[in-house]
Amino acid sequence: MKPARPATAAGDGRGSKAPRSEQTRTLILETALRLFQERGFDRTTMRAIAQEAGVSVGNAYYYFSSKEHLVQGFYDRLAAEHEVAVQPVLSGDEDLAVRIRDSLLTWLDVAEPYHRFATQFFKNAADPESPLSPFSAESVAAREAAISIHRRVLSGSDTKTAPELAEMLPHLMWLMQMGLVLFWVYDRTEGTERSRRLVERTAPIAARAIALSRFRVLRPMVRQVHEVLEEFLPGRL
Repeated sequence: MKPARPATAAGDGRGSKAPRSEQTRTLILETALRLFQERGFDRTTMRAIAQEAGVSVGNAYYYFSSKEHLVQGFYDRLAAEHEVAVQPVLSGDEDLAVRIRDSLLTWLDVAEPYHRFATQFFKNAADPESPLSPFSAESVAAREAAISIHRRVLSGSDTKTAPELAEMLPHLMWLMQMGLVLFWVYDRTEGTERSRRLVERTAPIAARAIALSRFRVLRPMVRQVHEVLEEFLPGRL
């Protein structure tokens, strides 16, 4: 199943009635994304972005204090679009495997238009010192938005979970999504079909593992997993 994508996502500033300031912000962001694709991230300057967008350099810096903040704007847009598109999944089937599958397929639908220049961002995001890293403090808003969706995927399902892992599981599901994102960046199949196939194959496995975690015989292993997550999950340092 391929969930339908809305024509316009909330909060992306592309509606005809958006405030002028939001239209300007969106213009700068979309111009930057186009130049990142054409010239590469490192070779695109804020001055070039401002010139192409038809605004002053000062105005560009007013909305985005750096190129990195422009990419953060892209992350936030992607998160907002996914938040809108995933609503039918969150209010639909209670089967956890279906919810995991459809939430991730929805993300692939939303991200598809940006796939052609995803590698431009990944080169920088892969640097652990970069503010573009999905684990950075600067990425916290988009990260928390994604984790919130996984939390609702889990809470709206009919699957019982181990109490020790209840708070950790959405974070673990987000890490699973990050693995998918990495695979998707390098996926060159038509319509990123292999990425979609990966979701289809792994969602039932993830749902099964989550369901099994509540059984008493597995509690020693669950406690060990909990200890590892406590120590090593991003943000736990």
